[in-house]
Amino acid sequence: MERDMAKIIDGKTISLQIKDELKERAAALKAAGKTVTLAVIQVGNNPASCVYVRNKKKGCEYIGIGSLSYELPEETTEEELLALIRELNQKKEVNGILVQLPLPKHIDEDRVIKTIDPIKDVDGFHPQSVGALCIGQPGFVSCTPAGIIQLLKRSGIEIAGKECVIVGRSNIVGKPMALLLLRENATVTIAHSKTKNLKEVTKRADILIAAVGKPRMITADYVKEGAVVIDVGINRDENNKLCGDVDFDSVEPVCSAITPVPGGVGPMTIAMLLYNCMESSAINP
Repeated sequence: MERDMAKIIDGKTISLQIKDELKERAAALKAAGKTVTLAVIQVGNNPASCVYVRNKKKGCEYIGIGSLSYELPEETTEEELLALIRELNQKKEVNGILVQLPLPKHIDEDRVIKTIDPIKDVDGFHPQSVGALCIGQPGFVSCTPAGIIQLLKRSGIEIAGKECVIVGRSNIVGKPMALLLLRENATVTIAHSKTKNLKEVTKRADILIAAVGKPRMITADYVKEGAVVIDVGINRDENNKLCGDVDFDSVEPVCSAITPVPGGVGPMTIAMLLYNCMESSAINP
């Protein structure tokens, strides 16, 4: 029996739906005389960070909210950066503050994240935001995992009661992803580099989320027939071509739905950042 082709989960289209919904919300706020502004801080000029910051600004323009941009030199001291964040915490007109990671080695990321006021923490990295997620209280949710939930829901993929396996346990994706899936009533396993018999674990998954940062690590023999596969990885392969953590060509024939790289999870991260900015205007009017 010929199996149907896997459904390609199109993050570009779904992120555009979300951005268009946010555009309407922003227009309604504007009509009521309210503005929303995101402050983006970048230290140094890491090329990948420059691209992300540019995309964030473009996203703000698209939905019709303000963005302030602080491009600081590589040699900025930790104290100077913290002073800027404290100043933005005090500014009534700034609703969201985002510090582009990674930061130069001489700056302690942890201190920087903790200095951002939790009601302006649109990245969802502050310990208070993470704690709120953990115990089911309102707060900002890290953008990539929040985006993955939207990808699944808007693609008509049932989460409740499903076996979900996440490969990777980072604070930015793996851990918050597990908490969000629990909130959606999934049964969740987090696997990682120390997991024994990884293939046996991942083969149980109805929904498999790969967030390991290893190019094309997840091949067909990790995947149960008919599973949904979400690829969070953004890597460069030996030919400098963009690829994910999933070996798309071998996995696609086995699964029922899969996200491509690029064009899958990536666009959702920015859409959810913009969503968090709109939410911040409600929390912080």
